Amino acid sequence: MQGRTLWELKVFCAVIERHSFVTAARMLGISPSSATRTVQALETQLGMALLQRSQKRVALTAAGDVYYDYARRILDMQAEAEESLADVQETPKGWIRFSAPEIGSRHFFPAQIARLAARFPDVQIDVLYSDALVDPIQEKLDFAIRGAFPAPSDLLGYPLWEYDRLLCAAPGYVEQWGSPAEPEHLAEHRLVQHIAPRILKDWHFASAQRTVRVHMRAAHRVNTGNGLLELVLAGAGIGRVASWVAAPYLQSGALVRVCPAYVVVSASGQPAQMHAVYGSRGLPKRTRMFLDALRVAARQQGFRVA
Repeated sequence: MQGRTLWELKVFCAVIERHSFVTAARMLGISPSSATRTVQALETQLGMALLQRSQKRVALTAAGDVYYDYARRILDMQAEAEESLADVQETPKGWIRFSAPEIGSRHFFPAQIARLAARFPDVQIDVLYSDALVDPIQEKLDFAIRGAFPAPSDLLGYPLWEYDRLLCAAPGYVEQWGSPAEPEHLAEHRLVQHIAPRILKDWHFASAQRTVRVHMRAAHRVNTGNGLLELVLAGAGIGRVASWVAAPYLQSGALVRVCPAYVVVSASGQPAQMHAVYGSRGLPKRTRMFLDALRVAARQQGFRVA
């Protein structure tokens, strides 16, 4: 790699990963012509073509394919070195990039992000709210926060808090249609179902006396947590809501529990859990600090923190 700068490697890798000189240039804050000249200069120094160009696509040559692996490794090592240097500083600084369930855009997370920003003004947050199953390695995130039931994975896990999945409805719905007491009675009601990241047609219910598996048929489907909550609040039907989200609405009377003796559990009978997943690389100090702060805040709010 002698004679090649980190900037040239960064531009080259960005073009490959974004499949476009224009998109890569926009991400790096330079002009497309500047990105093109940088890659051409790199090819001139190496004496071989790294990219095949056409009007519609950019692809690696055989030499480019080999070179990309080394270039990406060097950039990753540089990023790790910068993170290690940041860890020795007393004041955390730099970006924390993570994903979280979409319901978190309105509940719990904004307040914690604001608190961190006030305490550490040199830390910046880049958060992707999505109910899709986000891969933190593929999306180049520090970690991904997920809810529901932890699935087998090669990713490392960091538990945040456990919670119950409650069946809730608006008072107006209950007044018109009644309040089912047993899971088997739900077949007579209108259900609002969350379909992301996957549709669970069978729900497992647990009470102090028994467990039961019920096949659920939805009257309405929605792909976001906030979308489901708003439909339930509007009286469209009964929905499954996380206890840490439902708590203030139950306290105010905006929601009431149905099948109140039951919670929805996993097929093995386990409660749901908010947890973070990340790759094998060690987390930067600022990232570990943020996850620890989330656990502390969750405990302070009465969540079940292990």
